[in-house]
Amino acid sequence: MSVFMNILLGFLVVCAVSVSLSKNLLNSILIYMSYSLVMSIIWLLLESPDLAITEAAVGAGVTSLLFFVTLKKIRAIVKSDEKKEEKTDEQEAS
Repeated sequence: MSVFMNILLGFLVVCAVSVSLSKNLLNSILIYMSYSLVMSIIWLLLESPDLAITEAAVGAGVTSLLFFVTLKKIRAIVKSDEKKEEKTDEQEAS
């Protein structure tokens, strides 16, 4: 059990560092979701099921959903069709 806990803690550190170094916002959210899921597994191993459920629901669920909606609202996430239209508009303008 101790080896598994150390692997999870190492993965937690890797997630924390990579989320701060990632330049792509969508990748940062996905890494944050994995961080929250690993943290909920750690809470389960520490025999705190109430914290594990809360971490999974709030950390990986609600917070990530709010981040996705925010990225969509600020147009950081666009469909591939919209990207093609923007590229053709830029090419026509030049």
